[in-house]
Amino acid sequence: LPVFARDVLHTDTVGLGLLRTAPAIGAAVIAFMLATRPLTRHIGAWMLGAIAVYGVAMLGFALSKILLLSLIALAVTGAADMISVFIRQSIIQLATPTAMRGRVSSVEFIFISASNELGEFESGVAARFLGPVGAVLLGGVMALVTAAAWFRLFPQLAKTDALDEVEEEAMPAPGADNQGRPAAP
Repeated sequence: LPVFARDVLHTDTVGLGLLRTAPAIGAAVIAFMLATRPLTRHIGAWMLGAIAVYGVAMLGFALSKILLLSLIALAVTGAADMISVFIRQSIIQLATPTAMRGRVSSVEFIFISASNELGEFESGVAARFLGPVGAVLLGGVMALVTAAAWFRLFPQLAKTDALDEVEEEAMPAPGADNQGRPAAP
């Protein structure tokens, strides 16, 4: 963002602060909306669609030369990411047997934490070879490719309608423990 603020958008530190704030504002707005009106239908399509919207917004940010348009694009990325994270976190928790939720959450936390640093490294390397605009364009295209690939590779996920469907699939069979084994007598 500092490079975009200085070299692409030709703004000062106030503009940089606004650029850093925009995704959080978009995420906060959607978080409030999800808290008051949670998604209940078509959650698979919502999640994968949010990833695609994120990619399109990143393309818009990469191509924008106007601060206001860049702020809007970044706010949309924050909003789209909030939808994706909300659904992904809910699915992981509901699809994981109760006895395994802590372990699964721990592993997921480690991977998510590491992915932020790896993503920053990747962005830095891409910016070195492609320039800042090229690096963000690549990221937007990769988000779109990922969304399209997941729609195709995991059609059941894309067709998931409600979170309670995920929970029902994860529930052990009657007479079984939380890991699907027959219960002890």
